[in-house]
Amino acid sequence: MNQSPAFGPRRGGSPRVAAGAGARRNESQDYLLMDSELGDDGYPQPPLLPYGYYPSFRGSDNRLAHRRQTVLREKGRRLANRGPAYMFNDHSTSLSIEEERFLDAAEYGNIPVVRKMLEECLSLNVNCVDYMGQNALQLAVANEHLEITELLLKKENLSRVGDALLLAISKGYVRIVEAILSHPAFAEGKRLATSPSQSELQQDDFYAYDEDGTRFSHDVTPIILAAHCQEFEIVHTLLRKGARIERPHDYFCKCSECNQKQKHDSFSHSRSRINAYKGLASPAYLSLSSEDPVMTALELSNELAVLANIEKEFKVEKWRYRKNDYKKLSMQCKDFVVGLLDLCRNTEEVEAILNGDVEVHHSGDHGRPNLSRLKLAIKYEVKKFVAHPNCQQQLLSIWYENLSGLRQQTMAVKFLVVLAVAIGLPFLALIYWFAPCSKMGKIMRGPFMKFVAHAASFTIFLGLLVMNAADRFEGTKLLPNETSTDNAKQLFRMKTSCFSWMEMLIISWVIGMIWAECKEIWTQGPKEYLFELWNMLDFGMLAIFAASFIARFMAFWHASKAQSIIDANDTLKDLTKVTLGDNVKYYNLARIKWDPSDPQIISEGLYAIAVVLSFSRIAYILPANESFGPLQISLGRTVKDIFKFMVIFIMVFVAFMIGMFNLYSYYIGAKQNEAFTTVEESFKTLFWAIFGLSEVKSVVINYNHKFIENIGYVLYGVYNVTMVIVLLNMLIAMINSSFQEIEDDADVEWKFARAKLWFSYFEEGRTLPVPFNLVPSPKSLFYLLLRLKKWISELFQGHKKGFQEDAEMNKRNEEKKFGILGSHEDLSKLSLDKKQFGHSKQSSIRSSEDFHLNSFNNPPRQYQKIMKRLIKRYVLQAQIDKESDEVNEGELKEIKQDISSLRYELLEEKSQNSEDLAELIRKLGEKLSMRPNQEESNR
Repeated sequence: MNQSPAFGPRRGGSPRVAAGAGARRNESQDYLLMDSELGDDGYPQPPLLPYGYYPSFRGSDNRLAHRRQTVLREKGRRLANRGPAYMFNDHSTSLSIEEERFLDAAEYGNIPVVRKMLEECLSLNVNCVDYMGQNALQLAVANEHLEITELLLKKENLSRVGDALLLAISKGYVRIVEAILSHPAFAEGKRLATSPSQSELQQDDFYAYDEDGTRFSHDVTPIILAAHCQEFEIVHTLLRKGARIERPHDYFCKCSECNQKQKHDSFSHSRSRINAYKGLASPAYLSLSSEDPVMTALELSNELAVLANIEKEFKVEKWRYRKNDYKKLSMQCKDFVVGLLDLCRNTEEVEAILNGDVEVHHSGDHGRPNLSRLKLAIKYEVKKFVAHPNCQQQLLSIWYENLSGLRQQTMAVKFLVVLAVAIGLPFLALIYWFAPCSKMGKIMRGPFMKFVAHAASFTIFLGLLVMNAADRFEGTKLLPNETSTDNAKQLFRMKTSCFSWMEMLIISWVIGMIWAECKEIWTQGPKEYLFELWNMLDFGMLAIFAASFIARFMAFWHASKAQSIIDANDTLKDLTKVTLGDNVKYYNLARIKWDPSDPQIISEGLYAIAVVLSFSRIAYILPANESFGPLQISLGRTVKDIFKFMVIFIMVFVAFMIGMFNLYSYYIGAKQNEAFTTVEESFKTLFWAIFGLSEVKSVVINYNHKFIENIGYVLYGVYNVTMVIVLLNMLIAMINSSFQEIEDDADVEWKFARAKLWFSYFEEGRTLPVPFNLVPSPKSLFYLLLRLKKWISELFQGHKKGFQEDAEMNKRNEEKKFGILGSHEDLSKLSLDKKQFGHSKQSSIRSSEDFHLNSFNNPPRQYQKIMKRLIKRYVLQAQIDKESDEVNEGELKEIKQDISSLRYELLEEKSQNSEDLAELIRKLGEKLSMRPNQEESNR
């Protein structure tokens, strides 16, 4: 094949050829077109040049000047694209002129040149690379030249096909991706599951960008990259080809594979995990790969939230924030679920998302939706999902079950209903006891009525606590140093330690609340019960109440024993006139003479704490109100900030307390006050100094020890500056920041907290409030008998089945012993029975798990149809949002490249037409010249 000396090498060609074409190269970089049209002096070249070089058409000087301007513009563009990239050129290798032209044609979309060179130049190396190490396929894909890509893919032994696929995926070239996937290398689908790192281990350059490595991360597969780029159509194509994203192992996994990766390169291992999770959390992959995308997204969001608190290695500012990445991915999964809920158009679709099922979406005897997905969303704190209007509307309809008319009533009407329920609570309890299936019984089972009944009961309990202290509002008539009894033979402690009727009512309420908490623990399980902070508050409050009453009972019991001794002695008429024994005398002493560890004193202290906790329990029902709910949420967030602050506060406080104590502990009696002389006094002085209630003279010594005194002044001053100016203002700033976060999203926070409150009353049971729950209803007794019958039958059937299996095993062993068992059929039956017998103990453990897996893998048909509709809407909406984005610089570049390819095609067509026209003119000239010759010969 003849090579024109007019064309020098573009990328590392030989110096001889470059010297011959250096002058013209400087004038025109786009020599695919321009060098073929302009000679050394700027005049046109001969028309016939090989491999698609087009002849120059003679024209006016203006056309020639315009062509020179085009040359200079193309030259500037190419030089700008190259820049200093010549430093990457390997001077030890050189390209032939054919390879130069081939790479240029592939890069700039000259389809005719590429086609002719692939067909006619048999010695052409299609895997030749430019100065950046890119071959023709990579250049064509990078510039979105589909036709050239298809031509190159037909060649055998084409390298770096995988990198071209990754590049096409990253740029979103769907047609090019489909063309590359039709390559024989992807026929079996194994390449799609192979990462670039695995290809490198196999010494394969399939995914290599150049000889130095890959374009993307070594762990990124095509499906992961497509998911990262949110390319729905490409993800769908890859999923149909069998590509999947493998879920990373657990963070604490100790398998050999994880240990090897961690030891070899922990950074790459961590990076591969987050890249995989980015693919799994992609809306494109979630929507197209899962049969139940809502469940998958919720579970994945929780897993990523947990990882955000575990994997904290990369928190240096110059590196990527791995913790923030995991949180961002968790929020991405939550936003995906919210997006699906937002696309619902009817109640059936909303119930499908909230329940996870539409064919069997009611649980219990009342036909109430189970809302399993919504429970999971509340557990994982997917607040936007729970606070979505579609979800809230569904919850509101369940909340006013059997009371739909009350939903549209005014606040005054609702208040009157609440007041009527509080007054008539005993009568409503009687009606539910004897007629639980009546209309009033069904109303009592509704969530709203259950909430009102429980709130009214707790309000009555708080009223009892207030009334129990009402006799001391104006002050006690009995001073601490006085004693008073009802009769001369009664011990003083018998009057103070016995329980009043008001306290007996309080005890009944406490016992009822303890029984309700026990039922809740039985229903939810200890783990779920302890997960809720309000349950911990209830547990602490009831535990303190119980300890207080037990201590009070112990005091009463000891006083009763002493009183029994007095009552047994008939000669004693007046206790003030006799001398009592030590075991009896103590229980007749005034309060100021009691032991500090006396059970009654401990009981009164615990009771005071329990009363405070009881009133703080009101905050649990505040989220039901739109005005007080956000305030209660802000208060809860503030308490969390205070606990965080207490760590630094205690550290600073203890440091100064011990320091000041060591300084002044030797000066007891030598100071103006007792501050800092003991640990207790040091604590009191420093604590009240925070509020400005400690005096400066606390550091003054009565003697002339100025050195100690000056150190005391300095330490006391530093303490006040640190605690009052720095730490307290920091606490105020933290509280202000937390309040602002709640205020910015107050509606979502309030609706989420209200949904949690509502859900506690959606569950079946706990209809009667405290203390009426202590009396079992006939319905409860009936259900208890049914459960006992079921347990007994299961137990009897289990023993009977075990006896039958043992008998069958013994029989077969005997038959085997005497040689009776000989057929293969019997042997297979025996092995099957042994297998069933060996796994019978685990069947009950796996039953619920298998049911869950089956329901997940084979969801109901109607549910599948609904999810398919929602996913279609989601994908269409994502495509519309993507198309509505502004045109960026990359898209403008693609348009320019398309125009460039079109130019080459038009010039090729023009050249072909010109050649055809010249051939026709030549033939016409020959015919015209032949006609005079024929006429002369005829003459």
